[in-house]
Amino acid sequence: MKHSFFLAAAASALLGCTGSQNGTTTTPEASGVPELTLSWKTDTAFTGSESALYDPEADIIYVSNGNTKAAEKDNDGFISIMNTDGTIRDLRWVEGDLHAPKGMALLNGKLYVTDIDAVKIIDVASAAIERTIPVEDAVFLNDMATDGNQLYFSDTRAGKIYRMTTDGNYTVVSSSTPNVNGLECHNGVLYALDGEGLKRFSNDDQYTPEVINSEVTGGDGLIILNDSTFVASRWHGEIFFVRGTETTVILDTQAEKSNTADIGFVPEKNLVIVPTFLKNEVAAYELTY
Repeated sequence: MKHSFFLAAAASALLGCTGSQNGTTTTPEASGVPELTLSWKTDTAFTGSESALYDPEADIIYVSNGNTKAAEKDNDGFISIMNTDGTIRDLRWVEGDLHAPKGMALLNGKLYVTDIDAVKIIDVASAAIERTIPVEDAVFLNDMATDGNQLYFSDTRAGKIYRMTTDGNYTVVSSSTPNVNGLECHNGVLYALDGEGLKRFSNDDQYTPEVINSEVTGGDGLIILNDSTFVASRWHGEIFFVRGTETTVILDTQAEKSNTADIGFVPEKNLVIVPTFLKNEVAAYELTY
């Protein structure tokens, strides 16, 4: 499952990004192990930059925009394409019939994008929206992920996770994930960030959830480095490094009022791509750990 600061408190709840730190959370200064170093940052060319997705085949980054009014159908959404050095290749690569696009996933030459109560399917080659899948009873669709065969997307306000096939058929696989937002798949296994923490779901049709980290509650974006190492963002300005039972704050931009929305990752460069939402920027940080 990718927004003036007077909206920050409301948007934090809106996006399922509330939560508090507790337990064994540490800072990089205390642990001296994982950290993020700023590599580049764009100017304020974007509008409500919400989600970043890296395409390894094309070596580009997709950014979803238009989330200053994250639940309104105002037709001001657009998808940008960036290079991995921080330059903007096409600011408005796809626009029109997009309102508040958030999470994205690539599968078989198509870019799947959540847009409030529908999933938009963009044909990458033609840069055109070829199909809209309305989602019945959807309230606030948020993140999107794929396991390489099918897709998953979250509804933050409804606390649901959906599974969808490439022909557009969808079904609810979890309805007990409060404030669910960030989704990712690793080795065929679905992971999610919700109000209870980081969850892993059983690799069967039951999708039984298991909380594997209860410190990063209300998370937004999720990167999976391996089955015990994760990077997770919390919308209001925090990024966490989770390794086994240890949780470390590796970025805190709350004082600058710079959001950390749905993060992406460029593995070859170890770059964490951070859409700053209300700051209308995209930043990249090199991860060392």
